[in-house]
Amino acid sequence: MPAARKSPTMTTNHTHSRSPSSGPPLIQCRRLTKTYKKGDNTITPLQELDLDVPAGDFLALMGPSGSGKTTLLNLIAGIDRPSGGQLIIGGTDIATLSRSKLADWRSTHVGYVFQLYNLVPVLTAYENVELPLLLHRMSARERHEKVQTALQLVGIADRHDHYPRQLSGGQEQRVAIARAIVTDPTIIVGDEPTGDLDQESAAAIMDLMVRLCEDLGKTLIIVTHDAKSAAYAKRTLHLEKGRLIEAADLAARRSNFVPQEA
Repeated sequence: MPAARKSPTMTTNHTHSRSPSSGPPLIQCRRLTKTYKKGDNTITPLQELDLDVPAGDFLALMGPSGSGKTTLLNLIAGIDRPSGGQLIIGGTDIATLSRSKLADWRSTHVGYVFQLYNLVPVLTAYENVELPLLLHRMSARERHEKVQTALQLVGIADRHDHYPRQLSGGQEQRVAIARAIVTDPTIIVGDEPTGDLDQESAAAIMDLMVRLCEDLGKTLIIVTHDAKSAAYAKRTLHLEKGRLIEAADLAARRSNFVPQEA
């Protein structure tokens, strides 16, 4: 398990969150910006964001809708591309990769866990987990071993021949997590991974994600609106209007807030 890291610090000119370490962090966002056009308006979900994420970290991103959480997650996952700044992961600035090279990078380095599981309904749990491996050159035997290992790790091997409609929500999310880890990715990202689950199933899924971090050394980043889920992470960052705010700083701001009398 990686050594404990100090809490990141803030800068005054643009949003910044950095965890100091002896070597370069696994993920480095430098003045990361994302803009897009909506009619005649320019929307900026992320604005000059700086963030360091060390290997083995478990980071929760929180904030109101439209704050830029999912935008940041999708940029780190290589699903979307930044409009400006650098996004260096494992020494590679993925913002400079071509679309084909970015797709190759993503299939090797990132596992994505979705809120609504995104399982293929006509495939069994085993076949859903096997899907990402079909993009890689390997023998059928090696593929089988990897699928079996992933299913066992998430505790769903006994349901390998079940279709999604035959599984509970918690079981479907376990299959989705097995699919995310089957390629042995560097980073696992989750967009509201417990958002569609009851409290008991959500707790079990978060326990599993902690084990992926602590036992397998995976780097996890999740977006969540649920403070209980965020509490499982090693640290929590809040986004507001495309800028990062430390949880401690947010609490201080809230404690200093005095409602005005009507």
